[in-house]
Amino acid sequence: GLIKMDFLGLKNLTIIKNCVRMVKKRLGVEIDVDHLPLDDEATYKLFCDGNTVGVFQFESAGMQKYLRELQPHVIDDLIAMNALYRPGPMDNIPEFIDRKQGRKPIVYDIPVMEKYLKDTYGITVYQEQVMLLSRLLAGFTRGQSDTLRKAMGKKQIDKMNELEVLFYEGGEKNGHPRETLGKIWEEWKKFASYAFNKSHAACYSWVAYQTAYLKAHYPAEYMAAVMTSSQTDIKRVTELMDDCRKQGVEVAAPSVNDSDMDFSVDKDGKIRFGLQAISGMGEAASGVIIAEREKNGPYQDIFDFLKRVDMHAVNKKNMEVLVKAGAFDGVGEMHRAQYFFKADAAEATPTYLDQLVRWAIRRQDGASSNQMSIFSMSEELSEEDHPPIPYAAPWSNIERCKHEKEVISTYLSGHPLDDFRYEMRLMTNTPVEQLNNLESLVGKEVRFGGLVSGVKEMLSRKGEQFGSMTIDDYSGSYELRLYGDEYLAFKSFFTDNTFVYCRAKVTSRTFTDKKSGNERTFTSLKILTMLYLGGVLDKFSSHLNFKVKIEDIDETLCKNIEKLAKKNKGSIPLQATVVDIAHNLTLNINSRDLRVKVRDIVPLLEQVKGVYDIQPVIRL
Repeated sequence: GLIKMDFLGLKNLTIIKNCVRMVKKRLGVEIDVDHLPLDDEATYKLFCDGNTVGVFQFESAGMQKYLRELQPHVIDDLIAMNALYRPGPMDNIPEFIDRKQGRKPIVYDIPVMEKYLKDTYGITVYQEQVMLLSRLLAGFTRGQSDTLRKAMGKKQIDKMNELEVLFYEGGEKNGHPRETLGKIWEEWKKFASYAFNKSHAACYSWVAYQTAYLKAHYPAEYMAAVMTSSQTDIKRVTELMDDCRKQGVEVAAPSVNDSDMDFSVDKDGKIRFGLQAISGMGEAASGVIIAEREKNGPYQDIFDFLKRVDMHAVNKKNMEVLVKAGAFDGVGEMHRAQYFFKADAAEATPTYLDQLVRWAIRRQDGASSNQMSIFSMSEELSEEDHPPIPYAAPWSNIERCKHEKEVISTYLSGHPLDDFRYEMRLMTNTPVEQLNNLESLVGKEVRFGGLVSGVKEMLSRKGEQFGSMTIDDYSGSYELRLYGDEYLAFKSFFTDNTFVYCRAKVTSRTFTDKKSGNERTFTSLKILTMLYLGGVLDKFSSHLNFKVKIEDIDETLCKNIEKLAKKNKGSIPLQATVVDIAHNLTLNINSRDLRVKVRDIVPLLEQVKGVYDIQPVIRL
């Protein structure tokens, strides 16, 4: 006899709330999300472009494809797509799109049906349409139409048969042909098992519209709110970061001066990693840092930070992960490598950061002591100079990235493969993430490359050596295992922090399982070639081509190119394409004696004024 209520919690409502709060904090703009204009051009453009990563209900790749084809311009289009994009109704999406775009005519089995099917271009999409049409065509009562909805949804055959008789009787009484009524009824029977409730689709589409509106007008704040809701899922955060880059929104490293507890937007419009999102930083330590900054202003340098922050709340481990994440970059003039400098290589030797933390604790403990004794020198300790800043060479790109991934599970200030962007663009055809689904690549030759990590050498049950390595690229990672002779052939490449290039064939074979007797298919990756990534451009390039407009050619340009070529001598010939835009002419000029190292000279040629579209010509 009790009332049962179901409450559905949507994290998207929290995302909307957090976004609105951030917009007000940074821009001073109050957004009333309950009264947004339903004809906002920027919002519909976002849907039409399929730019819906992070948008409630509309972010799958399939949905993005259909949105680009549909070009929705009213909220009813979104409600219909929300209802149609499910197993079953999806078959109607191409017809729905063709009718909206005018490629196919909008037809109604009976003209009066336009009253309830006009908004969905003559296609029955919702349960409510079935209910309304049963009343319109066959004179069903409200109760009978609701019974019809329930019977269809639950496949109550006896009830459906009973209502079918009433439908024909009422429809013929209203002058509709029995044959047409039969066609409509059969379509409803097929449709019924997956019929969707319009009021449900409308509510969800309204939330989707709100999220799309915020993303269209306040992309940084909106994406920061979405990332906060997903910060325990680093793969999801990485996908969201990729989308931010496509939109021109920068995702910056955490900062003790700019980051909040969670993802936020700083004064420059950059999304900042939250301090709490750093592995090893708890809520308590993050809160202490933020509270002190908000009370007394930004930190001037590391020494100001250590003087002001309670070092009993922020420990050495916290300090280490803050440095590795880049949270002190730009706070003073020190770079990350200096914090981990050691006077000698002995394991017990303290790092400069160790010395700083000890100095800060002594200083704070001394300052908090109210008594002087023969063992307490608080006044002297409070005035003690900080340890002198050591000299250390900055971390390499790969080392910096490695530490970032260690503490925030992703790369922020760059990617280890950035130095090999030409190799990755020109020489590979398969992101390593796709290799996790080899079945979809059977019969294909795949070329991929990336950073090697997690190398292991093991013995099989038969006592044979085999090796495992994880290869990372921009798309994700893949664990490559090689056995027997294949492993022995490429064993030298199984070294952490090296960059490899692989050419492989995806094969499959069918065999009979001895235990079950069932046929099984085994799919594998056969490595054909493995090379160091840095050498593949020069190995496979026939020549290096660049373009230059005829009006830009002068003595200075020629001397600059010649100078660079002589400083970066190699084996690959240079080729210039002279472009005469006015007369639509091009001329290829091959150098007789200038041969270069491709990967060394390309970044330098990009800086030469007048030179553009630099492309190695690849011969695999």
